[in-house]
Amino acid sequence: MEVEQGKTYLLRIINAALNDELFFSVAGHNMTVVEIDAVYTKPFTTQAILIAPGQTTNVLVQANQAPGRYFMAARPFMDAPLTVDNKTATAILQYEGIPNTVLPILPKLPLPNDTAFALSYNAKLRSLDSPLYPANVPLKVDRRLFYTIGLGINPCPTCLNGTRLTASLNNITFVMPHIGLLQAHYLNIKGVYTADFPDRPPQQFNYTGAPLTANLGTTLGTRLSKIAFNSTVELVLQDTNLLTVESHPFHLHGYNFFVVGTGIGNFDPEKDPAKFNLVDPPERNTVGVPTGGWTAIRFRADNPGVWFMHCHLELHTGWGLKTAFVVENGKGPDQSILPPPKDLPPC
Repeated sequence: MEVEQGKTYLLRIINAALNDELFFSVAGHNMTVVEIDAVYTKPFTTQAILIAPGQTTNVLVQANQAPGRYFMAARPFMDAPLTVDNKTATAILQYEGIPNTVLPILPKLPLPNDTAFALSYNAKLRSLDSPLYPANVPLKVDRRLFYTIGLGINPCPTCLNGTRLTASLNNITFVMPHIGLLQAHYLNIKGVYTADFPDRPPQQFNYTGAPLTANLGTTLGTRLSKIAFNSTVELVLQDTNLLTVESHPFHLHGYNFFVVGTGIGNFDPEKDPAKFNLVDPPERNTVGVPTGGWTAIRFRADNPGVWFMHCHLELHTGWGLKTAFVVENGKGPDQSILPPPKDLPPC
């Protein structure tokens, strides 16, 4: 990437990795974060960013250093006791007129398990909340949901050792249907899914205590949660130590949401809501649930249809770490699902 001395450049950064949260940095240059997931933020300067699969981050970089060649680099962030492909990907920011024979400078990236940087970086993210771009955070909540994130082990007669790894929300492993969920909803096709996904896990436990390695079976099902049109939803996503704790980037289709709170350990419904940011929380569509922690989001269900919510780690969503919301139609003419196109190909 060739740059001209004295100019400012906007980098639009996308994490297109399948299973890795990534640190990204440009050697010798600060970055000013101005946008996440296509929503403006209060600008702040940092030497590195953290970006999860499915997330986007826009930064400003000033070409104000000594003309030369500087590595841009990315490498995985993993603060759980799991192995990752700890390679560093690089590209080069090169000042105009500098020959390719000049050896680039490497950036100083955070350590692969730098939890403190990850938490500190995410805490700096704030909505711009200007008159032109307000943060319309729902202050009144109509529906409160609490979903536990867990790994599990289910029987598998055809597997090598008779079991298979699985993942679940509220101990339910999602089974993909053979008919599209939106199609089944719109055409009222029975038997494709049930709208009985529980608002809370089947039982409470010390979610982030010592690792739990017994009774790890999950329930299989295509179970969705029905949401009233234009209602406000608060969802707390709680990581668990079923097999292991781990950071999970969760993505909601069809909506942006406000990340009103996050923390390490078990969510405390009595104390933690008092610390929520209801003024200028970051607005995005994919959020990282911290390792051994929780994240609370709020959104207004004003987009009718069937919308997936899933872990953006490809391995985990393939194991069933997902569900969907059925947002009902409203009463107005522009508050209902549009009919499918006439040339919609059949399954």
